[in-house]
Amino acid sequence: MNERDWHILKVLHEHKNITKTAQSLYISQPSLTKRIQQMEKEFNLKIVERGTRGVQFTPQGEYLAICADEMLIRLRQIKETAFNMGQEISGSLRLGVSNYITLHKLPGLLKRFRERYPKVDFHVTTGWSKEVLNLIYKEEVHVGIVRGDYQWSGAKHHLFEETICIASKEKIEVGDLPSLPRIDYTTDALLKTMIDDWWRNNFQGPPLVGMAVDKGDTCKEMVKNGLGYGILPSVLLEHDPTLRQLDLRDELGNPLIRNTWMLYHEKSLELKLVKEFVEFVEGIDFMTDL
Repeated sequence: MNERDWHILKVLHEHKNITKTAQSLYISQPSLTKRIQQMEKEFNLKIVERGTRGVQFTPQGEYLAICADEMLIRLRQIKETAFNMGQEISGSLRLGVSNYITLHKLPGLLKRFRERYPKVDFHVTTGWSKEVLNLIYKEEVHVGIVRGDYQWSGAKHHLFEETICIASKEKIEVGDLPSLPRIDYTTDALLKTMIDDWWRNNFQGPPLVGMAVDKGDTCKEMVKNGLGYGILPSVLLEHDPTLRQLDLRDELGNPLIRNTWMLYHEKSLELKLVKEFVEFVEGIDFMTDL
């Protein structure tokens, strides 16, 4: 079996569906079925069976699917080690990055790194910070950038901090918030918990949610058009004089802070590419340079 075969097993085990797996891999269903049959012939055993609920893995197939993750990681490590033996900084850098950083900071960061090391390619996976943390933990990426203070026992570097703000078009008082329309948005669990805890510590009832949108940037635009107030990270509001801002504060009057971190496994620094990228990021001021 080659690397492609192990990848097919991994994706098929995730989807448990021939059609979805073929679509995900950009191959035809007959080609996928033929490839599975060839694997079964090679191992002389049945890997999957089709049932009313889609594809079911046999016990032997389950074992091979588990091995697929190990094999893909090992093959990737072999390639990276081979690249690492060369004198030039080259190869594929795998990054997991939170949604905000991807949109607002990552393009400029990667552009500057590529200017220094033109033979480097990037494989970037984006998502909520908790998802990125899981990618780093499983070593599916070399480096992750997350927003929030997640538990992490590996190496990390602090990138920047931000306050959490009440944003509004007109001046409002904190005490009036329960009677004013709030624009909610989908965000990561840590930020939502921070905002919800602050609200419960200050008000008895729930907020008056007048609108729920997909993300913080959308919320900001609704606030700018006077459709309600939002509770947003300060980095989304910087350089916007059209909005009024009030920091959320704890019982002692200190502003609530959210940190952004670069996370990685210490052993990843054995790869020259990763070491150069980590040191490059450590020399960047995310708030002024990007």
